[in-house]
Amino acid sequence: MQNRWDSLKDHHAAVEGRSILGLFNDADRAARFSVSKDGLLFDYSKTNIDDRGRDLLIALAAASAVDEKRDAMFSGAKINETEGRAVLHTALRNLSSSVIVDGAEVMPEVRATYARMQDFVRQVQSGAYSGQGGKITDVLNIGIGGSDLGPAMAAIALSPYAIGPRVHFVSNVDGAHIADVLSGLNPDTTLVIVASKTFTTIETMTNAETAKRWMSVKVSDPASQFAAVSTAADKTKAFGIAPERVFGFEDWVGGRYSMWGPIGLSLMLSIGPDHFAEFLRGGAAMDDHFRSAPFDQNIPVLLALVGIWHNQICGHATRAVLPYDQRLLRLPAYLQQLEMESNGKRVDMAGNDLPYHSGPVVWGEPGTNGQHAFYQLIHQGTRVVPCEFLVARTGHEKELQHQHVLLVSNCLAQSEALMRGRSLAEATAILAKKGVTGAELERQARHRVFPGNRPSTTLAYETLTPFVLGQIIALYEHRVFVEGVILGINSYDQWGVELGKELALALQPVLEGKAAADDKDGSTQLLAKWFKG
Repeated sequence: MQNRWDSLKDHHAAVEGRSILGLFNDADRAARFSVSKDGLLFDYSKTNIDDRGRDLLIALAAASAVDEKRDAMFSGAKINETEGRAVLHTALRNLSSSVIVDGAEVMPEVRATYARMQDFVRQVQSGAYSGQGGKITDVLNIGIGGSDLGPAMAAIALSPYAIGPRVHFVSNVDGAHIADVLSGLNPDTTLVIVASKTFTTIETMTNAETAKRWMSVKVSDPASQFAAVSTAADKTKAFGIAPERVFGFEDWVGGRYSMWGPIGLSLMLSIGPDHFAEFLRGGAAMDDHFRSAPFDQNIPVLLALVGIWHNQICGHATRAVLPYDQRLLRLPAYLQQLEMESNGKRVDMAGNDLPYHSGPVVWGEPGTNGQHAFYQLIHQGTRVVPCEFLVARTGHEKELQHQHVLLVSNCLAQSEALMRGRSLAEATAILAKKGVTGAELERQARHRVFPGNRPSTTLAYETLTPFVLGQIIALYEHRVFVEGVILGINSYDQWGVELGKELALALQPVLEGKAAADDKDGSTQLLAKWFKG
C-alpha cells in the first residue's frame, strides 16, 4: 500500500508546477474529467489531476478495497469496528430491499417507523392532532449536532416545498438561542420535538426543560404538545410524552447520518410526506450509482479521490464548499460535521498513528456573499484552498431569472479566475492603458497579480428539489466513506467529542459553588474564579 502513496507523491512532485489551464490544450479534457448521472454534472477538470494521476488514485482506491467495504456496509456488516456496529443509514432511504443485521431482517421496523412518521405528519397538517389553541402553526426541533444540523439545513434548502407548519431549530445550550426562538412562538399552537437518541444529551434536555416550562405557562398539559425522537422509551415516558409520539431508530444509524429517518421528522412536517419521499428517492438513486458505477465514472469515488489528491498528496489543509444557491447556506456547516467528525481521526483501525494527515478543515459560505468576504484570500493569499462549487441550472424564482443568470455567471467566473489567474504582464498592460507609468506602474501592477493555478470542482444540477438534495447529501456521505476507507480510519465513531463533555460536567458544580477546583490547572482555576465573581 505504501508504494501506492509513494507513486502518487512522486507523480505530484513531477507535475506540481504545471499549469492547470495548460491541460486544456487537450480539447477533450473537460469531457473526460467530468461525469453526468441522473441530472447531476460533476466537473473536476479544473484540477491538476491528469490521466496518470487519476489512474494512480483509482489504483489506490482499489488496493484499499473500497468496493468490498462498500458492499459490506450496505449488507449490514459491522464496519464501525470500535463500537461493534453496522453502518446502515442507507437502509432508511432504501425501503424496498432486504437488509440483515445480526441475523435479523431490519427493514420491517424501518418501514413501520416511516409509516408512523407519515401518519403523524398528516395528523398535524390536517389538524387531527392539534395544540391547546388549535391547529399546530409552528414546530420547534430541539437537538444538537446530527439531531439539528441535517434537518435545519434541509428545511432551509427545501423551503419552496414547505406546506406544513413553520419549523424552527434550537441547538445551543446558550439561553439566548432558545429565548430568541421562543419569543416568536405561541405555546398554544406549537409542537416541540426533542431529538436525542438517549434522551440524556445535556444541551438538548436542558433546552427541552426550558421549553416545557415556557409552554406550561399557557398550556395545561405541556407534554401533550411534545414529541420525541429517541430510543429511551422509559425516559420519554417519564418526561410525559405519549408512546405514539415517540420515534426511535437503531444504533446502526449515526447522528450525523440520521436525517433520512426519524431525525428528519421536522423536515417531513415542513415539506410533507410526499416531498420527503422524493428526498429519500434522491438518496437511494445516489446509493445505486455508488454501488454500480465503475470507479472512473463514480461521482462519490471521484469526489473522494479529488479530496485525497488535494489534502494528503498536495498538502492543502482546508477545503472550501461554495454553494451558489442561497438556500444551501447551511450546507457548509452541515458538511463540517459530516466530514470533520467522521474523518478527523489520528489513528487507523488498528490503533496505529496515521502516517499522513486525516481529513481537512471544511468551511464555506454561499456565493456571491463569499466573494465580498474571503475570496480575497482564496485568490491572492499564500495558501492554496481547493474549492467545491455547487450551482443549479435554474432557480425556483422564474420571475427573477435574470438574477439567476448573474449568479451562475459569478460561479463560473470564479472557478475560471482561480485557475487562470492574472500575470504581471497582464496587470501591467491593464494599468498602462489607464495612464499609470514608471515605478508606480510596477508597484501597482504587482498588487493586481493573481497567481492562478488554484483547483476547483463544480457540481451542477437542474434545480434544488427534494430529489436533488437527497442526491447531494448521499454523495457527500459516500465521499466521506471512500476517503475514510483509503485512509484506513473509522469514519463512524466520534470519541473526540467525549473529553470536553466529561470535563464540562465536572466544572458545572465548580461554577455553581458546590465543588472546589483544586485539581484543575491554574488557568482553569483563574477563569472559574472570575466567572463565579
